[in-house]
Amino acid sequence: MLELVTAGGWLMVLILLCSILALAICVERLYTLNPKKIAPPHLLATVWKQLKAGELDTQRLRSLRQSSPLGRILAAGLANANHGREVMKESIQDAASHVVHDLERYLNTLGTIAAVAPLLGLLGTVVGMIKVFAQIMAQGTGNASALAGGISEALITTAAGLAVAIPALVMHRYFVGRIDAIVVGLEQETIKLMDALHNDERRDERA
Repeated sequence: MLELVTAGGWLMVLILLCSILALAICVERLYTLNPKKIAPPHLLATVWKQLKAGELDTQRLRSLRQSSPLGRILAAGLANANHGREVMKESIQDAASHVVHDLERYLNTLGTIAAVAPLLGLLGTVVGMIKVFAQIMAQGTGNASALAGGISEALITTAAGLAVAIPALVMHRYFVGRIDAIVVGLEQETIKLMDALHNDERRDERA
């Protein structure tokens, strides 16, 4: 590995740093974007039971807000439930926008790495070919080892750039898809709460 980095020149150091950063982002996002952590399966049912029993006081609402991203959204809606459906909906949307922003953290960086790594490899190719032509101008075509060194640098950096960019791009698309699925799940849970809460209020008014 050290021989490849040395043979690839100084641009290999940048490509290697990109690979380390991309790996760190992927590990962090795989841990963070856990659907069960973001939207615990029985959270909505628990909140509804507490609400019907009159147990959802300020302290429990604060605990709900801190428990998970879904809890943060539900707490925002419940805090404004007495102000009507539209106000509740706006508060939910505002909280959801912050949650989505947190879910998408570091994805721009990962996408940038996927775009930049091949360009660094291409730059390494250009630098290597410049060295080859400089050797040809200085020594002619007789020194095969000098020419091979420049060509080797060009090929190694290109391969390394692609080796970093392809997995980074795949993981970026994967995380985008996972976030979309999580957001749909969050929307469904909040809609259930809004419908249940306001339908229950209508029944109480009729009674």
